[in-house]
Amino acid sequence: MDGQKLNASYCICRSAIFLTMERLVVYLLVISTAVKAMMCPKRCMCQNLSPSFTILCTKTGLLFVPPSIDRRTAELRLMDNFITTLRRKDFANMTNLIHLTLSRNTISQIMPYAFFDLKGLHALHLDSNRLTYINEDHFKGLINLRHLILSNNQLSYISPGSLDDFIETIEDLDLSYNNLVNVPWETIAKLSNVNTVSLDHNLIEFVPEGIFSNLHKLARLDMTSNKLKKIPPDPLFSRIPVYAKSKGSPLSSLVLSFGGNPLHCNCELVWLRRLTREDDLETCASPPELMGKYFWSIKEEEFVCEPPMITHRTPKLTVTEGQSVSLKCKAVGDPDPYVRWIAPDGKLVSNTSRTISYENGTLDILVTSLTEKGTFTCIASNAAGESTAPVELLVTPYPNLANSTNCDKDAEPGPSDILISAKSSFPNETKAQQEKVVVVAELTSSSALIQWPSQHHLPGIRMYQIQYNSSSDDILVYRREI
Repeated sequence: MDGQKLNASYCICRSAIFLTMERLVVYLLVISTAVKAMMCPKRCMCQNLSPSFTILCTKTGLLFVPPSIDRRTAELRLMDNFITTLRRKDFANMTNLIHLTLSRNTISQIMPYAFFDLKGLHALHLDSNRLTYINEDHFKGLINLRHLILSNNQLSYISPGSLDDFIETIEDLDLSYNNLVNVPWETIAKLSNVNTVSLDHNLIEFVPEGIFSNLHKLARLDMTSNKLKKIPPDPLFSRIPVYAKSKGSPLSSLVLSFGGNPLHCNCELVWLRRLTREDDLETCASPPELMGKYFWSIKEEEFVCEPPMITHRTPKLTVTEGQSVSLKCKAVGDPDPYVRWIAPDGKLVSNTSRTISYENGTLDILVTSLTEKGTFTCIASNAAGESTAPVELLVTPYPNLANSTNCDKDAEPGPSDILISAKSSFPNETKAQQEKVVVVAELTSSSALIQWPSQHHLPGIRMYQIQYNSSSDDILVYRREI
């Protein structure tokens, strides 16, 4: 009886031990799974606040993006490191990532499609790196991007198509403190949802007229410290009401900043002088009498333009048909006048294969024709008016020596003017006959070698004339050899 009780007690203890061990194994598995889910890159800080997962790797000496980053991460901060290249695999499958910060690294290269899987990314910070250009495939896949920060790089080129994937979602575009001379203005004009555009501290010299017209949500445009001499008015700027300069004037919903540019203060900038703005620190770089003065300290009537005045024009010219000629017209004014030419038939002279009109007022006629005989008109115009000046051109016909009385009428006929290829030959031709014809060899689209036998035995020959037609023009072109 005692033996049966002992055996029963042994079985109970054994069952309890097995049960305890089973619970221990389950507990260890749970702990292992939790540790695996919370695995964090070395020297980084991680926060698992469901449903978001944040990884912070600041000032950890990283040379590349850690491969052990959890693909479910929602916020990734890798600033103040030494990352030089962003690779395609660095952010692969990270579809939950919303905020990516790569500020203050040494990034100089972005591999194609490096961000392609980041369909949910809202903010990308790449400021204070060493990027020199942005290509079309650098930002592919960022279809929901709202904030793109590229300030403090060395950018000198941005591809027009590089912003296409988020052209309707971007709200904040920061390209300040770079080396940009040209900006993809046509792309900027399509950012219909943008709120802030920062282009300050670059090398921009030109802003197209009307480029901001459709940016109806724009609240701030910063273009301080560039190389702008002129800023064209834009329909969007009419959102800023015109007020007399006084304290307590209402602030506009649109803030413009153009200070630090070498602005030329003439009548073309009156529109900017009339605005009352939160940041109105624009100064004049020219003309000399206004240099260094703040806009608000200058009276509106001092922003003046000077109408054009033609200072030099070509005198009456006489040329022979087929010759080239240059007509010159120089003008001064403020702003610099734009010079164009009107032909004797009253039509505006445009650039063709025969005529070239230059910005400095020179008109080159490469081959003159009789139809150009008459008076050309030089027109110089600017915002203050225009001025005109006539230039008379006489074109004399090219001499036709075939009708000259000095030629011996009884002279035997000259060589044939039928062009025959150097490679062509006829069975009945003799060598003597071939030597008496004009031969064309080495024929190309722009040149030809023309050969004919000497005709010194013929009296009265003063020159040879070569005539050809241009497919681009309706006139004959002449060249002669004495």
